[in-house]
Amino acid sequence: MLEFKRQPCDYDSAFSDAVRAKAAAVLALASGNFAPARRRITELALKHRLPSMFTHSQWAEFGGLLSYGPNFSQSFRRVAEQVAMILNGNKPAEMPVEQPTKFELVINLKTAKALGLTIPPSLLLRADQVIE
Repeated sequence: MLEFKRQPCDYDSAFSDAVRAKAAAVLALASGNFAPARRRITELALKHRLPSMFTHSQWAEFGGLLSYGPNFSQSFRRVAEQVAMILNGNKPAEMPVEQPTKFELVINLKTAKALGLTIPPSLLLRADQVIE
């Protein structure tokens, strides 16, 4: 397991280390620290032939194998609605805490093909989006 505690992160060395350690895949947890390097991270995963999974659909759009996570657009709309409620006089302490209710599975078939992977049809049918 690789940890990135300080910016800028040396992703090239991290991926080389992961390959030497015989990593089988990449799972990037949700962190705003990785967002600026999402294109580089997905490129390195593909270069090193590591299947990759992320928590936001943009990662799959940038070349990650798949993503599964909350629909951030919906979450941001809810935040805007809550801000409006506060501005209209609601007390934040009296508002319920909300969690995401919609999660999306996005599969990048171009990446799967480049890695020599076959995605089962049953999984493709469950996907919210398939990138071809």
